[in-house]
Amino acid sequence: MTTAAPQPTAVTVHGASRVLEVAFDDGACFRIPFELLRVYSPSAEVQGHGPGQEVLQTGKRDVDIVALAPVGNYAVQPTFSDGHDSGIYTWAYLYFLGSRQDELWADYERRLREAGLDRDAPMPAAPSGGCGHHA
Repeated sequence: MTTAAPQPTAVTVHGASRVLEVAFDDGACFRIPFELLRVYSPSAEVQGHGPGQEVLQTGKRDVDIVALAPVGNYAVQPTFSDGHDSGIYTWAYLYFLGSRQDELWADYERRLREAGLDRDAPMPAAPSGGCGHHA
């Protein structure tokens, strides 16, 4: 027996508090900070094209969502104030981010410490020629 993944019943952008509120039909309701959404963007720009190619995001504490577009009936695509707009957040991924915020924040802070960075460090300039590993 396959149980359907929870579906959203409401998605609200709270600009003043910088959180995306997502309510699901199983009763869960998450308030996901914009910064968390941005640093865990599912885009290739952030996740890379395979294990070990992730790009640690910094300087995103004050990022805003300036637009939120639906993607079919399965996701949303935010445009962030830093220009990032290539992440497509499925309902399942939003549920994952919302339900595991504490451990995701801890992992993010650990990766920052290991890199000798903090949340507010400026992002290094991207290499010219796209992602840097394409010819």
